[in-house]
Formats: sequence, structure tokens, C-alpha cells
Amino acid sequence: MRRSIFAWSLAAGALALGAQTATAASLVSARKLEINVDEAKVEAERKDLWAKIGGWCAIQEWHPAIAKCEESKEGDDTFRTLTLKDGGKIKEKLVDTGATSYRYTIIESPLPVKNYDAQFSVTPDDDDLDEINVGWSATYDPADGKEAKDARAVIDGIFKDGIESIKAKHGADKK
Repeated sequence: MRRSIFAWSLAAGALALGAQTATAASLVSARKLEINVDEAKVEAERKDLWAKIGGWCAIQEWHPAIAKCEESKEGDDTFRTLTLKDGGKIKEKLVDTGATSYRYTIIESPLPVKNYDAQFSVTPDDDDLDEINVGWSATYDPADGKEAKDARAVIDGIFKDGIESIKAKHGADKK
């Protein structure tokens, strides 16, 4: 059965980031997309989807707010600078990578957040052997002088738009 996009609970979002998150961030945002695939091809489908959406700068291909992504190195650290369609810029640092996941932090941005730590991944579904999940979650605090509800609304909107775009481009049932 195909399920629609939905927000994870706060606990699920916190678990998605795992014990690596050491900040005392007060807010969590998360979105998840479940895609039905042939049960015999789950691993191949997961890797294929990751190849399409999981590159560090692939976000420019699927997120409707991103006009351009530029990758850079500073010593051993990898960064991306996202140029938004409205001209704003967000600089992010790659913190960790897995076979089909990465974790990153925001270094500079016009967004109303600070202490932002996020994870983006494509994983097999825990309880449905014929599904793969695209997950995007973050912990953060409102920026100084900003309201928590405003910070949450912005990040929730970014995640919603991104996941909906992935669904439109890559979310058709694969069975």
C-alpha cells in the first residue's frame, strides 16, 4: 500500500539524528516519503534513488527553492553553498556520510535558525519489506530574536517542499 508524505513525530526525528547530536536544540523538524518497490529489488532501488537524489549538490536538482549548489573544500572539510531562487545563500558543512545518508550543519544562512544539525537519507523501511524511505530531519534552535514557531514554520516548509518534489519526480510505485 502506498502511503502519502507525513511528518514524523518529534521522537522519530530525534532518533533519526541519533546520539551524534550533542546540541540541546529545542526544535525538531522531519519529513518522510515511503516509496513502494519490488521486495526483491529493495537494495538496488534504494541505491538507484540515492544516486539520483543523494549527492551533496543533488539538492539543486530536486528542491524547488534551490537555484544553484556549489561544493567547496576548506582543508579536510566539505561545504556546499546553496543559492536560493530569491538570491539568498546558505552555507552548509558536511559532517558525516554513509552509503545512502549524510549529516550536515548550517554555517551561514538567512534562515531564522541556529545550532542546525540535519540528516538526509534513503533507507529500507523497518516494517514493510517492499518500501524504501526518504527521510530528512533536523534539530535546531530559533535564531536570536526569532520566535520558535517562525523557525519551525520555515524549516517545516523547506522539508515539505523538498520531499514533495522528490515524490513528484521519483516517488512512483516501482512494483
